[in-house]
Amino acid sequence: MQLYNSLSHKKEEFVPHEEGKVSMYTCGPTVYHYAHIGNLRSYIMEDVLEKYLRFTGYDVKRVMNITDVGHLTSDGDTGDDKMLKGAKREHKTVMEIAQFYTDAFFEDCRKLNIKKPDVVVPATTYIDEFIRVIESLMEKGYAYEAGGNIYFDTSKLDKYYVFNDFNEEDLAVGVREGVEADENKRNKADFVLWFTKSKFDDQELKWDSPWGIGYPGWHIECSCISMKNLGEYLDIHCGGIDNAFPHHTNEIAQSEAYLGHKWCNYWFHILHLNTNSGKMSKSKGEFLTVSLLEEKGYKPVVYRFFCLLSHYRKSLVFSWENLDNAVAAYNKLVEKIAPLTKENGGDIDKAEYDRLMGDFNEALSNDVNTAMGITVIYDVLKSKANAATKLALIAEFDKVLGLDLIANAKEIADNAGADSADIPAEVMELVEQRKAARKEKNFALADEIRDKIAALGYEVKETRQGTEINKL
Repeated sequence: MQLYNSLSHKKEEFVPHEEGKVSMYTCGPTVYHYAHIGNLRSYIMEDVLEKYLRFTGYDVKRVMNITDVGHLTSDGDTGDDKMLKGAKREHKTVMEIAQFYTDAFFEDCRKLNIKKPDVVVPATTYIDEFIRVIESLMEKGYAYEAGGNIYFDTSKLDKYYVFNDFNEEDLAVGVREGVEADENKRNKADFVLWFTKSKFDDQELKWDSPWGIGYPGWHIECSCISMKNLGEYLDIHCGGIDNAFPHHTNEIAQSEAYLGHKWCNYWFHILHLNTNSGKMSKSKGEFLTVSLLEEKGYKPVVYRFFCLLSHYRKSLVFSWENLDNAVAAYNKLVEKIAPLTKENGGDIDKAEYDRLMGDFNEALSNDVNTAMGITVIYDVLKSKANAATKLALIAEFDKVLGLDLIANAKEIADNAGADSADIPAEVMELVEQRKAARKEKNFALADEIRDKIAALGYEVKETRQGTEINKL
């Protein structure tokens, strides 16, 4: 399997540290608000990667943190505390906010067919581990105390900026303009491991430490949670491109300083979901959630399909028109599968099965090329294989893609059988004529045909799921 590695800036053959086993870490959400669909694109693509690794026979253990303390709005060491901001907004405690939005996040994941990681760790449950690692970094000379806070000393590293060929705009996401400089830092790139002195006098969550009462910086949690649960050698670390700097850069710095050797071999970064006005973010007010998609009549699985139509290393532009195009494509695909579910079984054609499965593996093993993987589904439908072979292949592919293709195809087939039997042939013919008129943008004729259908006692309307016919 070939994976693009953000550290080497090229595709590499994936070779795990331990044969047959994969350790995988995912940067989890900061649970101060709902996840927007841009955040969720990353989790969808990480989910496909994990499922494909399992599909090919690897024993995968995936760990994810839940950030419920210490993440500031700059993604660095400045700005407001995100959790405190959420608590004030909703007049709740920080832990109430954390639990509510953790539950909401996993409900969104369920709707999007994203598998829950094997291990999920809230940062607030690992404070002792953070303190232990920070103490070790101080003993080794990689950290220092200044102004009451504990900082990591980046000048002790041979190379700090490890992801240095990303676009400057991407790397700068975590460093906002207009924030005050921290005069306690010895070097501009140094970052906080533990806060005791800060502007957050009303910080709700504080713990005792060797340096005084305080709370951890954001970056230390992922290193500690990963090392505690996955050991000293991590195979794959995942996250959005905006985490590359400073967050993942700082993770590498502190982890390798603590361990004394290379920590993670493969870095898997997903590019942004953009709107026509730029990167989607909560701070910009462009706040599209899974629930909002549902309110507008979109099935969450269609958003997953929309994401899989593009490669994860390409920015994806979201618009309602683009999503509508994905709806149309998904519905047509499912409609093509539907008749297969009504056909009698039969033996699987092994030669065709192996050929098409090989094509699917070739697509997914080439840096998780989901768009090509979906193309193989169309190749299956066009092939000379029998229904049993086609359904078997699509069922296997969907273990990776997670698109509910056969379940939705069966639903269409069942409903089509029940509905069409009751609708007169004359009405069905008019419905097809109306579809043709709409396709040609002859809306006046389409309206005229609709009136004829109504005169026969039926109502026809277009929905995002297709044409709907109801008796008046």
